Amino acid sequence: MAEHCRLTPDEERGIYDCHENDAADPGYRRFLAKLLDPLLARLEPGLSGLDFGCGPGPALADMLTEAGMSMSLYDPFFCPDTDALSRTYDFITCTEVVEHLHQPAEVFRRLDALLKPGGWLGVMTCFQTDDDRFANWHYRRDPTHVVFYREKTLGVVASQLGWQLDIPRKDVALMRKPPTQA
Repeated sequence: MAEHCRLTPDEERGIYDCHENDAADPGYRRFLAKLLDPLLARLEPGLSGLDFGCGPGPALADMLTEAGMSMSLYDPFFCPDTDALSRTYDFITCTEVVEHLHQPAEVFRRLDALLKPGGWLGVMTCFQTDDDRFANWHYRRDPTHVVFYREKTLGVVASQLGWQLDIPRKDVALMRKPPTQA
């Protein structure tokens, strides 16, 4: 989205304040399980993770903690603890976050720096798949969504960072940083 079309931070926060991200809501937990289940299949209990863009109710972090993970939180509006960005992690999750990034390349590089060798980045976003229907696509109509991704786009991101990409299901990307950098 062109910069002049973007919302102010206060306007953006106002929209996020309306989100209902209740960790106790079974429907929301099922939605988050689209990322959680394939990610957990690749992780050992006890690993450290960062829920990047956790929002006002860090439901995914709660679910990962229930699964035996140690979780840190970061969100520029709801959990702006930059100390969480000074450590490294075995895995990082970004659920319904990357479509909000004003500087996506910069953020993906930052996530790479936060990810330990062999670590996983789990991304969930609605993949853009149909150019002919883009103008009326519901996901595009959210004024906080400023960038959109195809599977191919995430493949380019992974390639540029030297990561492996796996698309285990619709709208979910798991990217693994190599165990050791060449």
